[in-house]
Amino acid sequence: MSKPVQPAGKAPATSGAARISVLGLAMMTVAAVVSLRGLPLMADEGTELLFYIGFASIIFLVPAALVAAELGGMFARSTGGVYDWVKAPFGARAGFVAIWLQWIQNVVWYPTVLAFAAASLAYVIGKPSLADDGIYTGTVIICAYWFATAIALTGTSAAARFTSIGFVLGTVVPGLLIIALGAAWIAEGNVIAFLPAAAEGAHAHIRLFPHITGLSSIAFLGGIVLLFAGVEVHAVHANELKDPHRDFPKAILLSVLVIVVLFLLGSLALAAIVPADKIALDQGPMQAFSIALGGFGLSWLVPVLALLIALGALAGVMSWITGPSRGLLRTARDGELPPLLARTNKNGIQVVILLVQGCIVTVLASLYFFLKDVSVAFFLLSAMTITLYLVMYMMMYAAAVRLRITHPEMPRSYKVPGGMIGMMAIAGIGFVGVAFAFVTSFFPPSQLPVGSPTSYVAVVAIGFVVFTGLPILIHALKRPSWVKVEEEET
Repeated sequence: MSKPVQPAGKAPATSGAARISVLGLAMMTVAAVVSLRGLPLMADEGTELLFYIGFASIIFLVPAALVAAELGGMFARSTGGVYDWVKAPFGARAGFVAIWLQWIQNVVWYPTVLAFAAASLAYVIGKPSLADDGIYTGTVIICAYWFATAIALTGTSAAARFTSIGFVLGTVVPGLLIIALGAAWIAEGNVIAFLPAAAEGAHAHIRLFPHITGLSSIAFLGGIVLLFAGVEVHAVHANELKDPHRDFPKAILLSVLVIVVLFLLGSLALAAIVPADKIALDQGPMQAFSIALGGFGLSWLVPVLALLIALGALAGVMSWITGPSRGLLRTARDGELPPLLARTNKNGIQVVILLVQGCIVTVLASLYFFLKDVSVAFFLLSAMTITLYLVMYMMMYAAAVRLRITHPEMPRSYKVPGGMIGMMAIAGIGFVGVAFAFVTSFFPPSQLPVGSPTSYVAVVAIGFVVFTGLPILIHALKRPSWVKVEEEET
């Protein structure tokens, strides 16, 4: 029998008293997942979004949460997150690749979030047409990201305050309002945009399943699955519940219900107000606010809400800008990265990693300067993000199964129910769902004017190969002198 795995980077053990309630953990999970940025992507599918949300919830959201909870409980006292989870069964190189993918997918994700902010700001200044201008969008992304980086470098307290306020004002308030507006829009007898036949007095046919003529018809599936990603982030807190075996499933069920309801009602409200062929992926909520508020004589609220949504998008970036890179810092201190990347400033922030991160974001944001359709650039970057993050999830599922086989004796504050068969079933469903979404991500969506399908696939594939190949190359080139790097100030 192999030796028991010893979690690295131990921190003080948690006390026996519960520090997180079921409701608290559920809301933490909701905050990590829910974003208004995803509403246009789902609303674009009309009533078919019911299929996509159901698929993402059952095949992705629930398995990811349950498996991550078990792994989080096993390594609750370590500081490496997915790095330790994958390293334990598959070795340091695999662990490094996993944490790298979690980090780099966030780096690729930042431009899409800030493009959403740029579109909202265009409404603030009264020029919505700027949201379709690639030069404007790219410029705002770059400026906003470096602004967020500057705040992050000052320490975690300022970033935490900005994030908490921004999430409530920029995500919760506009999200609830768009649901209310959708309900009011329907109650007033307005035409429901996702039922175009109703406008002609004909019988409206509700399609619940996508009309599949090829994989390009469901290419949005990968993007919608990604909207539910992030549930694993707070699974490490499972052991802080009073009774993990009983309370964690409750927290996950509650968070899943809230996430599904918010996404479902928000996207249906958007789809009811804005026709599918008019929805822009980077400005859908603002389109809905403009139409609905204008119809109710409240157009003056549009720029106010636009500013709040932009604030929420920036807060979303702020909440993630230092998090995943902390895991990368851990690998640097373990010798997986050159010593330079392990340097921190006087505030304890991984300054070199953040600067490298900012340079990559700047390069990716420049795509907006060259692509004519902003929505295409938006989805292209999203597709790149999807491929990277989904591979990490595949590694996570494989690690959970492998650890059940090789180290069944390791303490687990929470276990996926059903024994080994239950783990195989849950992880298997999650793996297959993720793998399917991964494949569809390489196909250009039929809903967007992507131009040359070959060029689209080439860009996504090249991005995937480059970003997954880099950690393998770095690991192959690592030197013994990189290990045991002392923290330095810059």
